[in-house]
Amino acid sequence: MRSIRWLAVVPFLALIVGPFFVNRATPFVLDMPFLLAWIVAWILLTSVIMAVIYAADPANREDDL
Repeated sequence: MRSIRWLAVVPFLALIVGPFFVNRATPFVLDMPFLLAWIVAWILLTSVIMAVIYAADPANREDDL
């Protein structure tokens, strides 16, 4: 279980380090500058990644019912 928790580092790195590499204004994604689209996409992906980590955690399973 511990190894899947390292998956939570990916959104952190994408939001902290990623803007240094994707800081462009010319390509537009859904009428947003690319950097803004990058941030919005990673905020949504962070929710998905946290849901995967939560589902894989054995402490969240209800076997006592």
